[in-house]
Amino acid sequence: MTHSSNTSHSSHASGEFAPGASEWPNGLSRREFLRLSGATLALAGLGACTKQPIEKIVPYVKETPEIVPGKPLHFATATTFNGYAQGIIVKSREGRPIKIEGNPDHPMSLGATTIWAQADLLDLYDPDRAKAVMHGENISTWNDFLRNVDLALQAQQATGGAGIRILAEPFTSPTLTRQLQALLQKFPHAKLHMWNPIAPNESLVAYDFSKAKVVVAFDSDFLFIHPAALRHARDFAAARRVAENIGISRLYVAEPTPTVTGSNADHRIAVAARDIRAIAEQIARGTGIQPAEHAGESPAQAASWIQAATEDLLANRGASIVIAGEAHPPEVHDLVAKINDQLGNTESTITKRPTRLTIQLESLGQLVAEMKSGVVELLVILGGNPVYDAPADFELASGLAKVNLTVHHALHANETSRRCHWIIPAAHFLESWSDAVAFDGSISIVQPLIQPLYANISVHEILGALIERPVRSAYEIVRETWQARNPTPQFDDDWRSALSAGVFNDGGSTPPGSSPVIPESFTTQSFGSTAENLEVLFRPDSSILDGRYANNGWLQELPRPFTRLTWENAALVSPQLAAREKIDNGEVIEVEFRGRKVKAPIWIQPGQAENSITLHLGCGRTEGGRVGKGAGFNAYMLRTSDALWFGNGLTIRKTGEKHSFATTQQHQQMEGRDFLRSGTLAEFLSNPKRIAHSEEQPAHEETLYDPDEYKNRGYAWGMVIDLSTCIGCNACAIACQAENNIPVVGKDQVARGREMHWIRVDTYSSGKNENPRFEHQPVPCMHCEHAPCELVCPVGATVHDNEGLNLQVYNRCIGTRYCSNNCPYKVRRFNFLELNNNLSPAEKLVKNPEVTVRCRGVMEKCTYCIQRINAARANAELEDRQIRDGEIVPACAQVCPTETIVFGNIHDPRSRVSKLKRSTLNYRMLAELNTRPRTTYLAKLRNPNAALPKI
Repeated sequence: MTHSSNTSHSSHASGEFAPGASEWPNGLSRREFLRLSGATLALAGLGACTKQPIEKIVPYVKETPEIVPGKPLHFATATTFNGYAQGIIVKSREGRPIKIEGNPDHPMSLGATTIWAQADLLDLYDPDRAKAVMHGENISTWNDFLRNVDLALQAQQATGGAGIRILAEPFTSPTLTRQLQALLQKFPHAKLHMWNPIAPNESLVAYDFSKAKVVVAFDSDFLFIHPAALRHARDFAAARRVAENIGISRLYVAEPTPTVTGSNADHRIAVAARDIRAIAEQIARGTGIQPAEHAGESPAQAASWIQAATEDLLANRGASIVIAGEAHPPEVHDLVAKINDQLGNTESTITKRPTRLTIQLESLGQLVAEMKSGVVELLVILGGNPVYDAPADFELASGLAKVNLTVHHALHANETSRRCHWIIPAAHFLESWSDAVAFDGSISIVQPLIQPLYANISVHEILGALIERPVRSAYEIVRETWQARNPTPQFDDDWRSALSAGVFNDGGSTPPGSSPVIPESFTTQSFGSTAENLEVLFRPDSSILDGRYANNGWLQELPRPFTRLTWENAALVSPQLAAREKIDNGEVIEVEFRGRKVKAPIWIQPGQAENSITLHLGCGRTEGGRVGKGAGFNAYMLRTSDALWFGNGLTIRKTGEKHSFATTQQHQQMEGRDFLRSGTLAEFLSNPKRIAHSEEQPAHEETLYDPDEYKNRGYAWGMVIDLSTCIGCNACAIACQAENNIPVVGKDQVARGREMHWIRVDTYSSGKNENPRFEHQPVPCMHCEHAPCELVCPVGATVHDNEGLNLQVYNRCIGTRYCSNNCPYKVRRFNFLELNNNLSPAEKLVKNPEVTVRCRGVMEKCTYCIQRINAARANAELEDRQIRDGEIVPACAQVCPTETIVFGNIHDPRSRVSKLKRSTLNYRMLAELNTRPRTTYLAKLRNPNAALPKI
């Protein structure tokens, strides 16, 4: 989403130009205007002549299906991550989706969502989406495309489709599988290929981290970038929540670059990716397994870690998990599976996943070779962007040029689209019917919430164009799949129930889908190199993944974990390497790998393996929209098929250039201060009050104010944030942005310290830079009972209500910013620019009508989602009752996969928030200032092994 800065036009005042003249798009020529106008009229004419059949969607749970103006409806559907379903509930107002939440009935989401599911809503209203069928540079129609593809299919009849190729991303849709099988029956010599740059290997097992007392992770970010990450995070937090279970689990992590999972480890070591296999082999030998091959010696600094992890695993047979990251080759995964079998973890903490029905798959490398040889006559690319993200040594673009007819079905016209003959605008998942299988085998029907905003085509319709005439709608195709699987009289009732609940179990032997199988050659890595050799690491960006979200302003501006960088990537180097090469933050280096070069700015990252340099994928885009174009550098230019995730032989050279980053946190050391408090389980058991309480902290009763000020005023809202379960995923920050109409300000404004997020997640490191301990702390408005911001406002714009909320009256605010200067927590944000006036009609649709859209020159901050408080109050008054505990869930708490944030009435002694505030771990940040914040924290507890040295 793009936002224009506030620019005054004196010409408007004088009447020289008509109102709205400034809305003319920059750079739009007269010829382009006429071309777009003609296409719009043509599409409007087609739509006016065709009456679309009615397709009924079903609301979630018990709400009435009739639209009542001003009353939101909720619908269950699903989004996907690497092809796997994640259940969501979408709030809709007058037929317009305005907010995505997790489906509490879905076993893989349990009511939570990822940052990408939240941002999917912004993609729906992205004005840079592909809007019309394009034939080359010319706007065309769906019918013209059908005529063209019919000619190509007729030419393939004689050969059985020997020249037809489909290139798809990994998927689990039963309907898509059925269609591809029908296509292969019609054209038996056609081939399906799959490619996903960030998920080449599919795990065949599922993990239950709630049962694991010891977890050993080999470069696996299972809490964040994993199709089952939401469930993993919930289960992991359950085993770490001190209030419910004193014997918390222990996590060991060996990884080359800091990850969300690694930051939550009790014992983390920074080792090169090439050393992971040797470490796994040594642990295997310690558990009684003799590996068939020897990958080399493990690093000396890992010896004590290996011994402690091995002893812990042996002491917790059947109650432990060993897991390897997808960046590592099959040999490592096979070894990990043997360790788990040896320890008795299989069928205890680890279970086999349902098998997938695998249809004919070929490698991407073979597809490129066939394209270059002229074998491929028709290539249909379903989603993705292989020209941009395929291995550099494949040179896929040159292969595309030799195909007679290429078709790209895409949400955005990207680098691949520009090299194809036809661009078919894809329907967003909130605009079209589909289905998908979750990581555990449960199934969701994807039902649309809104009519397609443009001339969008579903993936089922474009595959239908290759199979049959006339092409049926996605609704008919999907419904046919499930009617064939359930040919009973009660099908309509079952269909409605599946749509309402958002998840069901098929009851069949195996849920259909397709494995994202990548040939072994794609995962071959180099081993046994000397420590002096630099190692390159390719990792998906923690916000924009492989680049598919590069045009999403919410995600681009979301601070990355650890670096807190926005709007770009950097080459992450260790403090040791930076000192050795005499380089500093912001210096631009030339990175060379196997003859390919790219320039990248340096960011020194504590906890990075000494000789490993991390390059995050997804940046450096040249197409795909205005937001992400040109942001960062393109690491795919160095990525080759034999080093998809890591490889040796990297060289760097200083260029003398400097680069300026936009980061939201300049200092990540606590310098002995205690605003984030942490300790060990042993310390807590020996002295429960030692961790959370300090001598400087005054008791709650020690005050010059009336201690009974809020006692008899009904509700008193408060919040508790449990730092022991916060994993630092940033979901709360983006959920708050989506809920509260927080604008995107851009890199320049972030660099000036003008970011607008109402809640931030600070990350701190302590100990040695080579192997620090990381800790995360969400920081919303504290809603202080003795709020220092209220004392200095000259117009009374920041005030207290009778329920203890610190309110911001926008109409009164005159922008002095005194309140921000007087806030010790720095949680107040100021609109320096007008960020909402110049939005396109589509961008305006993403704004939540339940929350004020602020103008320039006012202070804003967290409100505890007061709109949700007022909605619950209205419902309670209509039913003549009190607001129930848990009835109000702010956006940050609702999205959280670990249930870290708890909100409620602190006047109710039975409420969960009151119970947590009575915990011995509860403390108030900067309590010595006597601000008496309503937001408090539970100190973070770790469970280190006493045999290992303290960090």
